[in-house]
Amino acid sequence: MVHDQMVHRIAVIGLPRSGKSSLSHALQDLVEHRKSGVKGQEIHDIEFVEVHNPDDLHGHTYDVVLQVVDSTRLEESLLLTPHIIDEHEKMVLAIGRYDLLLQTDHSLDIPKLEQLIGVPTCRVSVRKNYGLEECLEIIERTIHKPVSTAHPIYHLRDQADEDAYRAYVHGILTQTLTHAKDDKHQTRLERIDKVLTNPWLGFPIMMAILYFVFWCTFTLGAYPQEWIEEGIGLAGEWLSGLVEPSWWSSLLIDGVLQGVGAVLAFLPNIIILFFFISLMEDSGYMAREAFIMDTIMHRVGLHGRSFIPMLMGFGCNVPAIMAARDIQNPKDRVLTMLMVPFMSCSARLPVYMLFVDTFFERYKALVMISLYAIGICLSVLFAVIMKRTKWFRQDNDDTVNELPEFRLPKARNTAAHIWERVADYLQKICTVILWASIIIWALEYFPTQDLNDLEHSYLASIGQFVSPLLEPLGFDWKMSVCLITGLPAKEAIVSTLAILYGGDLSSAGFTPLTAFSFMLFVLLYFPCVATIATLRREAGKQWAWFTVFHSLFLAWFISFIVYQIGSLL
Repeated sequence: MVHDQMVHRIAVIGLPRSGKSSLSHALQDLVEHRKSGVKGQEIHDIEFVEVHNPDDLHGHTYDVVLQVVDSTRLEESLLLTPHIIDEHEKMVLAIGRYDLLLQTDHSLDIPKLEQLIGVPTCRVSVRKNYGLEECLEIIERTIHKPVSTAHPIYHLRDQADEDAYRAYVHGILTQTLTHAKDDKHQTRLERIDKVLTNPWLGFPIMMAILYFVFWCTFTLGAYPQEWIEEGIGLAGEWLSGLVEPSWWSSLLIDGVLQGVGAVLAFLPNIIILFFFISLMEDSGYMAREAFIMDTIMHRVGLHGRSFIPMLMGFGCNVPAIMAARDIQNPKDRVLTMLMVPFMSCSARLPVYMLFVDTFFERYKALVMISLYAIGICLSVLFAVIMKRTKWFRQDNDDTVNELPEFRLPKARNTAAHIWERVADYLQKICTVILWASIIIWALEYFPTQDLNDLEHSYLASIGQFVSPLLEPLGFDWKMSVCLITGLPAKEAIVSTLAILYGGDLSSAGFTPLTAFSFMLFVLLYFPCVATIATLRREAGKQWAWFTVFHSLFLAWFISFIVYQIGSLL
């Protein structure tokens, strides 16, 4: 049995937001499906490679160029065709999003278009799963066809004039495109998309949506959170009456139950938050957020694609750093990785919720948004400064140029995304948080074996050693210890606070000012050990250590400024 092992490379090109990424992925999946289903037959392996402009074709070997033509922007898309043919004679046109064109009551004579341009043409819709098989078959036929020199568009080469191209394309569309009664007719989703990505309206809408998400997270999550806390309290009372007072009962009740329970109580809020995040991702709105921020980032000289890993950083910094691998320029790739730790990952969320619930009852959503916004703004400022150093100075013109179509989120995908986050949260509770709670309890319990005598415990010795550095920020030795325990996982801060303060922060020396200063420090000081290890592997040891030291300094400096100025007011 002989299989053809040759890999045919297909360049996929199109205008920004033409759907070329979606189509290339769909066709690649179709190729893989065919390969897995064919037994005992000759297999032609096809690899789809995205390119951004015709110049990228020069100097590369591709068997066929697949141009994705956005059917809602036909003239603009077809103006690219002559430039592509100049670089590569073997081409296929895929009229993408054809279902959207039909919704506007327009139609296109594909055979006539193919005849006038002289390029094999097909209609596709990834959203409707329409025309993919036909498109792949045309590509396969074109691979093995001899190079044609009969493209009607060849006669324009000598002119090399954009006006000539435009006139020719306009003439083609005059003969092939049937217009609706209203040429300006748009689909409902197109009108929504136009508003959401508007330079003036997009950002306020994004902030309003985030406010609503955080409001729901707190409001809807408050009831199950209260039930869990009451359940943990009842479990503690039941165990106290069941087990004789001893170090073992203290470990079980004051250590494990109190520490783990404090983190577990925020599980409903985590579920609600990631429900909304999943909806935004699956519907395509998260990509619109990146598109909105892309314009802002370009104005300060940053990489357009960097905001995608930054968005992922709101979930977890580790996969976000790994996602930056897709950025081709090595300097931009490393800089993006250094920006990710400024994003408030889900591990910091329980810390924020604990303090916001206690000290900012009337302004929960606003305080939460301010923390996320501070992280984003500082990451941008950090990147602007780093862009002017010898390590990262360069010109940059890359953009976020591909927006997926809006789609209705599927319940199965949403449930899977939520479960992935919940499973990760529960795994941390059962491992890192559990062990951190046990260690904190032991340091608190020994050598006095009396939790009421904390001042002479091992934990107090550690905290008092560190506290002189953090006293200018308004932190006592207990707060200092909490920050140390947050090194393996930020959720451990909540369990440590519960063990040290018994769950009552309002009567433990905290004020709204110290609470906000503490949250800022948690936001900015270096992320968990797993994130640092990932950064070391992806960017190098020097940048991992740089992140450790610069984040500690920045966290101390920002918290110091906020606390000292706030104390004067």
